[in-house]
Amino acid sequence: MEVKIQSLKFDASTQLEEFIEKKMSRLERFADQATDVNVVLRLEKDSEKGNKIASVTLHIPGGDILTEQRAHTFEEAIDNALDVIKRQLEKRKE
Repeated sequence: MEVKIQSLKFDASTQLEEFIEKKMSRLERFADQATDVNVVLRLEKDSEKGNKIASVTLHIPGGDILTEQRAHTFEEAIDNALDVIKRQLEKRKE
């Protein structure tokens, strides 16, 4: 599965990109037909709720799964997005 990472208005560190690739590779266990996943990282000015936003789109046959999570760190936002995608995949299997 191919992981595409895009960071808007900033440069993501290689450590952050490696973290995202490692986390997204775990999705293969749940969605074996997935072709690729797009991750878009962006910063916003509202720091009260968290200014780091991760949008994750998982491309699978039958329709894409999209989630957008806000947190104080990108790692936390990615973890939350992964949890949401796992729940959506489980619902589809039922």
